Amino acid sequence: MDNILEMRGITKEFPGVKALDNVNMTVRRGEIRALVGENGAGKSTLMKVLSGVYPHGSYDGEIIYEGRPMAFRTIADSEREGIIIIHQELALVPGLSIAENIFLGNEIARRGIIDWRETHQRTAALLEKVGLRENPETRVDELGLGKQQLVEIAKALSKEVKLLILDEPTSSLNEKDSDALLELLHDFRAQGISAILISHKLNEVSKVADSITVLRDGATVSHKDCAGGSYSEADIIRDMVGRSLSNRYPPRHPKIGETVMEVRNWTVRHPTHSERLAVDNVSFHVRRGEVLGIAGLMGAGRTELAMSLFGGSYGTVVGGEVLLHGKPVDVSSIPKAIKAGLAYVTEDRKGCGLVLGDTIRRNVPLANLEAIAVNTVIDSSREAGVAVDYRGMLNIKCASIEQETVNLSGGNQQKVVLAKWLFSDPEILILDEPTRGIDVGAKFEIYVIIDKLAAQGKSVIVISSEMPELLGITDRLYVMNEGRFVGEMPTPEATQEKIMSMIINSGE
Repeated sequence: MDNILEMRGITKEFPGVKALDNVNMTVRRGEIRALVGENGAGKSTLMKVLSGVYPHGSYDGEIIYEGRPMAFRTIADSEREGIIIIHQELALVPGLSIAENIFLGNEIARRGIIDWRETHQRTAALLEKVGLRENPETRVDELGLGKQQLVEIAKALSKEVKLLILDEPTSSLNEKDSDALLELLHDFRAQGISAILISHKLNEVSKVADSITVLRDGATVSHKDCAGGSYSEADIIRDMVGRSLSNRYPPRHPKIGETVMEVRNWTVRHPTHSERLAVDNVSFHVRRGEVLGIAGLMGAGRTELAMSLFGGSYGTVVGGEVLLHGKPVDVSSIPKAIKAGLAYVTEDRKGCGLVLGDTIRRNVPLANLEAIAVNTVIDSSREAGVAVDYRGMLNIKCASIEQETVNLSGGNQQKVVLAKWLFSDPEILILDEPTRGIDVGAKFEIYVIIDKLAAQGKSVIVISSEMPELLGITDRLYVMNEGRFVGEMPTPEATQEKIMSMIINSGE
């Protein structure tokens, strides 16, 4: 099998930081090469070098593609050669149709006028290739995340892709959509299309990859072929973090106390389809020092429940009450929810959790500005002190508190979001997909933080699409489906099979 790509001695430096240090990687024609490593290991930087985001001349080393040296200066240069990258944050325009998105910037036109008939015909053919049965005129904001991901892949195919780069393609997908996408990669491989897959889900990497390259601290640690299963997940983790992780989750020694929060008959209408109940008569409780998990498939209503409890951030609350220490409390606005002792760490840290263009110093105190203000004026020395304290407390890896959060790795961004809400000193902390898109080492650090919070007497509610994670870090589980709670059990009695059985049987 001949090589379609060789990256030789790639070194990339930023002021004060060597992001890539003599990295080498080879991709064979028709191969799926996984690229793994902790957040900040250099994976995204390497792909930006390959795709022309960092132009030729801004790095050392060489790129050999289809046997020829390449000097990509823009993304357009690499795309002309058939190298297409699909980022973790999908680059689709919500208000445009599938067809308009696929050919945006690459319109099919005759004498300056778009040929809609051919555009729709070609779109239909591309959608068939990726197994998406949708009308080309359907707006992408009417599609679920799994289908939007397929639109992105169809868009790549429209550009005659030879080497497809996928950055965390399944991070926002449920298990069914993830499996469908991975199966699609197998189909592309059979057609001779090569792929580079960046993923933190090591079970998926093991399932689909032909070979694996591991980066650590900007350097190449290992290249392994996956034939025969000789390279295990434990081997990958050891190469990624430089040590063995004998346990994926810290041991739990819970000291669970009295009920802190009780939610009764909570009912929420969908924000745009008022006839639909996003949360349907849900009741539950959480106790002091407890880590409570909420399991369910994507679309079950877990995020909608959490956001509606946190100041009515989602939909219209039409029924139910919240009690803290046995007394009803008003959580009808975000300031009131914070005052009552609630905090909500969103699943969308980049879109809703952080001010990405601002510094760590400015982000950390955002949920409790009163605590660093003197006569309503922010005291910059207090602000800096808070940021320094939480940087140390949560082990946020950064050059300084003046570093912009956009330049942090995913795991460290998540720690900044956690710091922001911990500074508000909540009694109940709701964590929505707290480890989405971060590596196994950073995940363990987040788990340790959750464990410490519970040990301090905080009540922690964890929403996660990763069932092993819920089984590994929680004390008790609720199972949610179609806006309702359909089961409850102590975590030691739970299994993935039991959880799925509750979901399936509730839908019958």
